[in-house]
Amino acid sequence: MNQYSWYASLEKPSWAPPAWLFGPAWTVLYVLIAVSFGNVARLFFNGKISFIILLPFILNLVFNFAFSPIQFGLQNNVLAAVDIILLLATLVWAMIAIWPYAQWVTFMNVPYLCWVLFATALQLTVTAMNR
Repeated sequence: MNQYSWYASLEKPSWAPPAWLFGPAWTVLYVLIAVSFGNVARLFFNGKISFIILLPFILNLVFNFAFSPIQFGLQNNVLAAVDIILLLATLVWAMIAIWPYAQWVTFMNVPYLCWVLFATALQLTVTAMNR
């Protein structure tokens, strides 16, 4: 069974979005992430913020990029649930950390936060339904 067939075969809640929505949603979100996170990196390299402010942004990208290989490659719902909780935690940390330096970055990541909150609820529900 291929990766996406496996996911399609899982039980999902009635409020799970259709599969076609994920591509457009992530396209928009990755543009927001690239612009905002890129500016945070620029602030760091220009000496305007410390590494501790940049760190949650780096960790967030690591957890973000790890999710699909865990979920679809390893087909491991529990590990994917742990990953998305860490993704959410690092996003909140990043938004709080950058606030004093670039409030617009925090505001720009609100759609990402909303999606990750929804995705976390979805992943935890899918994990529970498929134990």
